[in-house]
Amino acid sequence: MSATLESAIDKSGQPVKRGTMAHDHHVYMLLTESAANRRDTADLARYAPRLAELAERDNHRLYRAIAYRAQGVAERLAGSLDEARAHLNQALTAFAQLNAGWQIGRTEYELAEVDLAGGNRIAGREHLGRALAAFDTLKAGPDAERMRAALEIV
Repeated sequence: MSATLESAIDKSGQPVKRGTMAHDHHVYMLLTESAANRRDTADLARYAPRLAELAERDNHRLYRAIAYRAQGVAERLAGSLDEARAHLNQALTAFAQLNAGWQIGRTEYELAEVDLAGGNRIAGREHLGRALAAFDTLKAGPDAERMRAALEIV
């Protein structure tokens, strides 16, 4: 998938037969999200900084928050839990300002991962509970079920 998406980078957005061509910040967001979901540290290092740069340039608040979350995931994977928590909290604040409930749920899950990696099961369960509440509110069934399953393990 990465190679296919990468082929769209730096291409002109027009003309196309229908709609518009994805702009670079859209492509980098998809690449960054994919890397975060796969826990791919090499791709996170490759794509997240460029997403952050483009989001800042375009004043794209949603993508900036996604870049913060991706950086938090990368830092947790590297064992830098304090830095991970700081970036994830930045993302959470930005998503809350945008009222982006599903993104809030995803970020709460990542904060749970940080707390659990640091041995704080109580805080981890609290974040999982908030993630579950966010997904339940949206009726995001599969995501809510993943949170329920995670809560059973913790």
